[in-house]
Amino acid sequence: MAASYKTIKTASQDEYIVKKSRFIGHIMPVTTQEEALDFIARVSKKHWDATHNVYAYILRESGIKRYSDDGEPQGTAGIPVLDVLEKTGVTDCAVVVTRYFGGIMLGAGGLVRAYSHSASIAVAAGGILTRAMCARLKVTCDYYFYGKLSSLVPEAGGVIEDTIFEDNVTLIFRLPLDLVEPFNANLVDVSNGRYKAEKTDEFFADMD
Repeated sequence: MAASYKTIKTASQDEYIVKKSRFIGHIMPVTTQEEALDFIARVSKKHWDATHNVYAYILRESGIKRYSDDGEPQGTAGIPVLDVLEKTGVTDCAVVVTRYFGGIMLGAGGLVRAYSHSASIAVAAGGILTRAMCARLKVTCDYYFYGKLSSLVPEAGGVIEDTIFEDNVTLIFRLPLDLVEPFNANLVDVSNGRYKAEKTDEFFADMD
């Protein structure tokens, strides 16, 4: 499994008009096919009077990629939307592009450009978020070393989650998995071998 991946920060939408046709790009982070299909159904229900509700989605864990032209000429709608997601590198997200036909034909090339642009502005509206596999670590040290430790963690790219003050101090923090070994090597060095971080968990976390 990849150590990091890109997805969408938040559900959002944007729209534009070309030759009197109105295109609305909707996007939402999803993690399952059920969530993706539910989102598509909700958008399609809201825009039941639209000419087309074209969609595409990619799921990270299952590797599923799906799209629909929803009545547009084959290859002019769903594939361009999916292509934007693939080229942007985002996963675990679904896009629906709603089109209200304005009476002027766009042609195959025009449709491809319109659906691609609609997907692109939806991605931009939702914002891209990087999630990385992280380790949750803990270090118990004396009060004298605590000040140094609490500065070492953010310097190494970590995020402190909790600090427990008892007879000693226990610092609980997360760090991208690939930075754990360098952090521990540095910690052992600066503490003269007294301290080393203990890994208690692994999970994906937002890095922004």
